Amino acid sequence: MSYIKKPNIALSNAPKNELGMTYTDYEGAMSTLCAGCGHDSITGAIIQSVFDLNILPHRMIKMSGIGCSSKTPAYFANQSHGFNSVHGRMPSVATGANAANKELFCIGVSGDGDTLSIGMGQFSHAIRRNVNMLYIIENNGVYGLTKGQYSATVEKGSKKKKGTMNEQAPIDLCAMAINLGCSFVARSFSGSKKQLTALLRAAMSHKGMAIIDVISPCVTFANNDESYKSYNYVKENDEVLHIVDYIPHFSPIESVEVPAGEFKEIKLFDGSTLRLETVGNQHNPNDPVEALRAIHEADREGRHVTGLLYYDSDKKTATETLGLTNTPLMALPDSQLRPSEESLELLNAGFRTN
Repeated sequence: MSYIKKPNIALSNAPKNELGMTYTDYEGAMSTLCAGCGHDSITGAIIQSVFDLNILPHRMIKMSGIGCSSKTPAYFANQSHGFNSVHGRMPSVATGANAANKELFCIGVSGDGDTLSIGMGQFSHAIRRNVNMLYIIENNGVYGLTKGQYSATVEKGSKKKKGTMNEQAPIDLCAMAINLGCSFVARSFSGSKKQLTALLRAAMSHKGMAIIDVISPCVTFANNDESYKSYNYVKENDEVLHIVDYIPHFSPIESVEVPAGEFKEIKLFDGSTLRLETVGNQHNPNDPVEALRAIHEADREGRHVTGLLYYDSDKKTATETLGLTNTPLMALPDSQLRPSEESLELLNAGFRTN
């Protein structure tokens, strides 16, 4: 697959973050996706988020599987590490990379097909292990690279411009993640830049698996207004749980305007604050039962519920559960990684029978 490199235009007055880097320093190749694809809006939100959080590109690792979503990592942070795995296998590669070097900031980008079809088992176990990473699902309900077949997230009764009606029940990514014990679960819309960017920044500050299901309309195969994942339908049927405001740990909270309505502040692992201003019902993001109820009620009424659905700050990460050393495994010398001949012989002796 070939990519067109973006021209790096240096502007003397371009805003810089605390590292002295500009927004363009976090960009990647030119997008080859369809014009108007929601995935490109997600890419823009990712770039803005890592720029705002002062993350060094070479301290990042970005992962993907197969599908239109797999192209996204090529479009941001071209100075970071990257790995494009085979179909549905991104979670296991990310798990290994995270175990080898837990100091790298890990972002995985997948699609509804890559995650819930061939990759469902890998996705489930990455959640169960609580791998320390941000997992973004670009969810459009179709297989865009293979001409628009329905994916496992498309609603029953959906009918594309061409083809038969879908008769199979969908799988809800967020409900599944909550039931599996994911410690950060959110849903957003590629057309809601402010909400999506705030959720991304909060997820990047979370310790453990953070999943954001982003409804991202496919302008080629699912742009009819009858589709629940079309741009117009989502705009008209989006139930926002709360207005999200993210305050990084290096910004004083006093400098941020306090919302007028009732709000709740959630302290994140790195000292940042996620402020939730209630818009509709009094949603409690610390209650998994309430989160599931909100998802199922919205589904029954043909709506999309967006915002932070569930959050748990106390769950151990995979590296903590495994008891890995403070020094990343890739930085340990062979003498510490490989057993000596004597210790190996002692171990083997324990398995021998007289």
